[in-house]
Amino acid sequence: MADLPTWLKAVMVGQLVSSAGALAWIYLTLYLVEDRGMSAQQAGFAAAAYGVGLLGGNLGGGWFGDRFGLRTAAVASQLLWAASCIAMPFAPGATIAAVAVCAGLFGGAGRPNMSALVATALPPDRRREGIALSRTASNAGFTIGPPLGGLLAAYNFSLVFVIDAATSLILAAIVWRWVPPARRTATASTAGVWKTVLADRPVLLVLATIVIVDTVYRQIFATMPLLLRDAGTPAVAYGVLIGVSSAVIVLCEAPLAVRLRGHRATRVIAVGFALVGAGLAILGIWPALAGATLAIVVITAGEMLYKPTATAHVADAAPEGMVGRYSSLYAAASISGMFLAPALGGSAYQHAPQLLYPIAAALALAAGAVLLVTRAAAPDALPTESKAQPSSAS
Repeated sequence: MADLPTWLKAVMVGQLVSSAGALAWIYLTLYLVEDRGMSAQQAGFAAAAYGVGLLGGNLGGGWFGDRFGLRTAAVASQLLWAASCIAMPFAPGATIAAVAVCAGLFGGAGRPNMSALVATALPPDRRREGIALSRTASNAGFTIGPPLGGLLAAYNFSLVFVIDAATSLILAAIVWRWVPPARRTATASTAGVWKTVLADRPVLLVLATIVIVDTVYRQIFATMPLLLRDAGTPAVAYGVLIGVSSAVIVLCEAPLAVRLRGHRATRVIAVGFALVGAGLAILGIWPALAGATLAIVVITAGEMLYKPTATAHVADAAPEGMVGRYSSLYAAASISGMFLAPALGGSAYQHAPQLLYPIAAALALAAGAVLLVTRAAAPDALPTESKAQPSSAS
């Protein structure tokens, strides 16, 4: 922490505050059913609309960051997200889905730009640590937010959206006040991000494996509650397991990134994938509470290895002037499981529950093996090298 620029420390405080108030999406379905009188199906469609917007925002947000500056794009996305939160309680029923799409779009757009801000603030050999610290700040906020949201929802559901908007405005103000103005840099990469990425096979491979692993990783949210329920485990125990996982990330992820900063990124990512696969295999073999506890510990260890490392690795691979767009591609890949996991996992659990976790484990292990066997990074591509040069805020 002491080595970080002062402005980046301020941004991480803002991320903690914003994450603590990030309640709207967590309670959206419950709000729409209880407060707005929607059926479960109507609320589900509205939540799906939010998810569509979220994917679009993650894909497109980095373009605005590269075009107009990461600071400007990050502030704009937070302001527009806050406006969407305030609009939700006042939106007529027929327009709720449209507001949800806008909220997802603006909220999703902020994620790649915040990641790119952190990545470009630090030299390549420190990026994993910086991103791990950024995730630590966000996860610390997430340990505060859901209980707070539950209390607010019991008193007045609309306060959930007001608090979310207020904490987002705090983050926007911190970014605007503390982050240095972007330094405009000329770039020879004018062919477009898609053409550039399609020619960058190592990055394509990492992104493809992230989609696979994120889909199986998110089974701990999509189908693990059902697995534990059917094994006789009370719902509160599942909540405790997820809370413990977040606490472990807060305590351990950044120190782990410091210890592993000299190791090749793709190897660290591959080991993380393997641990996710091992944890899913444990769930398939031992679905009782004790097995789930061990599985969550192993999966969380894998998450701490692959998520910050992969985020930094893709940013490192970006050509000059394209860090935001590369971060957008990674951000979209890293949330793909939010759409794929419930659909695929739910269907598999209904028709072949005994096969779901062994297949999920095999996919994660195969993704790790692919990264190792294909040597996605060049033999000499150590973390101290990068195509993207660090700047104050890019």
